[in-house]
Amino acid sequence: MRAAEEAAFARGISAEELMEQAGAGIARAIAKFFPQPGKCVVFAGKGHNAGDAFVAARCLAQSGWKIETRLIFPEEKLSPLTRKELQALPDRKSEADHPTIILDGLLGLGAHPPLREPIRRACREINSLGKGGVYVIAVDLPSGLDGDTGAADEDCVVSDFTITVGCAKSGLIADGALDFVGRLEIVPLPELPPGKRGGAELAAPESLRELLPRRLYSSYKNQFGRIGIVAGSRGFTGAAILCSLGALRAGAGLVEVFVPEEIYEIVAAAAAPEAMVKPIKSYRDLLNEPLDIWAVGPGLGKSRAEEILPFIRDARQPMVVDADGLNILSGEMEALKKVQGPRLLTPHPGEMKRLFPNENRSRADLAEKFSAEYKVTLLLKGSRTLVAEAGRLLSYNTTGNPGMATGGMGDILTGVCAGLLGAKLIPNEAARIGAWVCGRAAELAIFNGTASEESLLPRDVLDHLGLAFKELRAG
Repeated sequence: MRAAEEAAFARGISAEELMEQAGAGIARAIAKFFPQPGKCVVFAGKGHNAGDAFVAARCLAQSGWKIETRLIFPEEKLSPLTRKELQALPDRKSEADHPTIILDGLLGLGAHPPLREPIRRACREINSLGKGGVYVIAVDLPSGLDGDTGAADEDCVVSDFTITVGCAKSGLIADGALDFVGRLEIVPLPELPPGKRGGAELAAPESLRELLPRRLYSSYKNQFGRIGIVAGSRGFTGAAILCSLGALRAGAGLVEVFVPEEIYEIVAAAAAPEAMVKPIKSYRDLLNEPLDIWAVGPGLGKSRAEEILPFIRDARQPMVVDADGLNILSGEMEALKKVQGPRLLTPHPGEMKRLFPNENRSRADLAEKFSAEYKVTLLLKGSRTLVAEAGRLLSYNTTGNPGMATGGMGDILTGVCAGLLGAKLIPNEAARIGAWVCGRAAELAIFNGTASEESLLPRDVLDHLGLAFKELRAG
């Protein structure tokens, strides 16, 4: 970031111009999650990080937000540019009403733990307010977090959102930083091209939308894939239904759901009318079905593993493997080295441990090592979902929230990824877009809808997938 800034200065770009761009971008990002104006309290240090926060606050004020500033140092100790941005703020007297958000503009990229006073005291105050239902938004990085390593001071700000400028700093995606960083959003600056660094990327609409094909006016259903869903068992019929709905909402041309005969009537009665439900006696017969894409595993059970394993191995079509499909694979991993078609695996951490027992590795190392050994695409679910594939950049997803920690979310993701494969995306692209739109739909259900993190259901994600796809296309 410092090198990019120096290059910008050499081209004649001023620090003030960069600060204006950064602050305006931060305000736009805030509006994504908080479309209705509220009250913003800015906790400000004395450096340019505070200046970015002041510019953002000024932009919010122009949209109807009430602004309050809390200076940690006397105004005369602020950097000249930061002091100028503070003075440009409109009336910022303390308001009696409860704040909606807090902007953490205490420390920037140059700071490292441990915290010192009076910053430590301010961090404690922010965290105390955050426990009271106020959303905390870190500017560039949470104060008290090391931007290089992700190491955190004991009083590091615990953010709900971190809006980082230019590119994601390596410390923000460290496993140990997750609960301090929260939802990570990038504000790209045209004057600060991020450049190539390392073997990783942060999934963002600006890059993902180029992967999503535009539908021609002459399109017809067979161009978007016949998707076969192999899911469900006694007591787990909902998994098959949710998976099929995910595929339909992701644009699948046709969706066929194959279920055991003993649950056929239940699934057929509850499934969406757009999906075709078919009873099956033996999963071995599926190899003869004329389908384009398979999604295998949600709610499947392991009672017929001897039929499912050869199917996962021998089907030539692209396939998403999830849930019990993964659990069946974990008993005979050599089969994964003999698969006849592209495979996208979507494990949660527990399933990953069964597939690839490997202690004391970061999630990134684990994902890269697995995808190097097994020539498949891996979507490792979690608070910062990873997509890994040998020969491609490791991708970190940014969207989603803790409300997604409930049964059925993975079933929808599996269906969405299958639907995207039906649009001729390769597994890596389908995984990155699928993770992004499902996470964004969950956010929209809360911030543009009526759901909360406690009440969020998979059906809320389904209901908001359309808005998420629209946002993605808009970039």
